Amino acid sequence: MRAKTLPLLTGLLLLTACSGGGGTPPSPAAAPTSSPGSATPSPSSSSPPPAPSSSSSPPSTSAVPPVGSGKVVVLDPGHNGGNASHPGEINRKVPAGRGQTKPCNTTGTSTNAGYPEHAFTFAVAQQVGNALAAKGIKVVYTRQNDSGVGPCVDERARIGNDANADAVVSIHADGSTSPTAHGFHVAYSAPPLNAAQGEPSLKLARTMRDGIRDDGFPTSTYIGSAGLSPRNDLGGLNLSTRPAVLVECGNMRNADEAGQMSSAAGRAHYAQAIAKAIEAYLAGA
Repeated sequence: MRAKTLPLLTGLLLLTACSGGGGTPPSPAAAPTSSPGSATPSPSSSSPPPAPSSSSSPPSTSAVPPVGSGKVVVLDPGHNGGNASHPGEINRKVPAGRGQTKPCNTTGTSTNAGYPEHAFTFAVAQQVGNALAAKGIKVVYTRQNDSGVGPCVDERARIGNDANADAVVSIHADGSTSPTAHGFHVAYSAPPLNAAQGEPSLKLARTMRDGIRDDGFPTSTYIGSAGLSPRNDLGGLNLSTRPAVLVECGNMRNADEAGQMSSAAGRAHYAQAIAKAIEAYLAGA
């Protein structure tokens, strides 16, 4: 990850330092209108089963708890659609851990065709959240739409801490202009500042890396090593007291990855891989 090169906004966002192209990104894409959670199932059209015989055991009245019962996941879709039009607000300095201050937020990057990172991250986070909620996992989002401003990096970290999250996952996309740069990577706080940033966050990072890679996505050719990137400069990771990682899903300036991120099918694939990796981590946490 590298510092943004936008003229007005050069700071790092929560958990990220996505590389970015210059200039103000285009107007945000419309945010998904569906709310997280599973849909209410339609009534069954099949005939009811025959009544049990007198020798049959009575059915159990206790419900089987969902797979993720009691688990809490905070999803942090990077950036926000209104950031570009509020430079004063998002350039305001806030605490970023390790004695640093950083700008509140940044605009993020975009594909060469103009599809913005903030729209991609919001759409993917919604799909990840829906998949997790269907497994009984409580999902908390750091932002509720793709037309607002912020929140600042310290507030995003606070949301995860206050939720006592079992896992915090920030979703981003990079914007390197290097012609060969492609692939995803997972950032985590290093050296750790507390117990949660130690083995729990490293385990989350490795599980996330393995899950996304096993779903067919290549690891980064230009940042980190084997898909992992230890960082000490990302505010959301520095300030987290819960297991936390940041996923850079790929390079939006790479033609192939831009095509995936800009398509509904591609976003669904990213969301599937991230959700499965979170479930795998929670199962072993």
